[in-house]
Amino acid sequence: MPSTIKYCPTQAGRVAYSTAGSGPPLFLDSGWVTHLHRQLDLFSFRAFHSRLAERFTVVRYDKPGCGLSERDGADLSFEAQVTAAMAVADALRLSRFAMFGASQGGHIAAAIAARHPDRITSLVLYGTCADGAELAPKEVRESLVSLVRAHWGLGSRMMTTIFVPEPTAAEQETFTRLQREGATAAVASELLRIYYETDVTGLLPRIRARTAVLHREADTAARFQLGQKVARLVPDAGLVPLPGSGHLFYQGEWEAVLDAAMGFLTGGPETSPVLTSRELQVAKLVAEGLTNHAIATRLSVAPRTAETHVENIRRKLQVRSRAQIAAWVSGQAGR
Repeated sequence: MPSTIKYCPTQAGRVAYSTAGSGPPLFLDSGWVTHLHRQLDLFSFRAFHSRLAERFTVVRYDKPGCGLSERDGADLSFEAQVTAAMAVADALRLSRFAMFGASQGGHIAAAIAARHPDRITSLVLYGTCADGAELAPKEVRESLVSLVRAHWGLGSRMMTTIFVPEPTAAEQETFTRLQREGATAAVASELLRIYYETDVTGLLPRIRARTAVLHREADTAARFQLGQKVARLVPDAGLVPLPGSGHLFYQGEWEAVLDAAMGFLTGGPETSPVLTSRELQVAKLVAEGLTNHAIATRLSVAPRTAETHVENIRRKLQVRSRAQIAAWVSGQAGR
């Protein structure tokens, strides 16, 4: 989908941004190192982006110091990143908009939602955490930052193996190249250090927007428990467990991420389906991540009965996956 690159001045330097699609605005922060052009050719990012653009005006931007944004002298601090994102929203005159924040972008999105409750309509946090220090032991965090800074070639390959479990040679080359084209070693290492040192725990309880926390159950870069913590801290947030182990929302089982995000952001069918009290109970257990067998045990019913309830829920909600059921439950909680 073609898009035009524009620039806006920010306290962190001139920032590049683009819009695509039509409909209500959706601000997409994909995390860490970005490149507006190159990222579209990365794994399934273009397909994910195009599907979002069918329903929303998708806003993307390159972080200060990254991609097509001003590289020299950019302020990379967390506060500058938040300010830069809001400058893009202001340049587009977005009075209210939804946000999808992934990984480090989840910190940015959470900060904006907490500080500007009147601006955010809905919030999706994917694969993120409350405190960056919890992503890995201190020694590991310091070693990764040092490696990225000292040898961007080795560092980018190491980060690829963290984000993409057991990557093929082609996947390794593709993502490694994107990282190196998106930022210099100095910028990439500094952004990584800042992510590790950023703690938004105190901001999460201040979020008032409808919120869904999407997290892959075997995420190799951010443990599932970190997503659970985020969901506990954000008032009335729904946790949507997703299949897969990759950290990138547009790689691996990306359609499950898209289905969950779209189901939550669009609010599902215009006419809310009527679930029986038992089906609603089962739907909530699905949203907690329970299997059919675990649901049967919890409710003291036969496994086949639990399976039938789940199939009836899928049919009534007109969805295909358990992740979409969880997203629906999360959306209902925010109403």
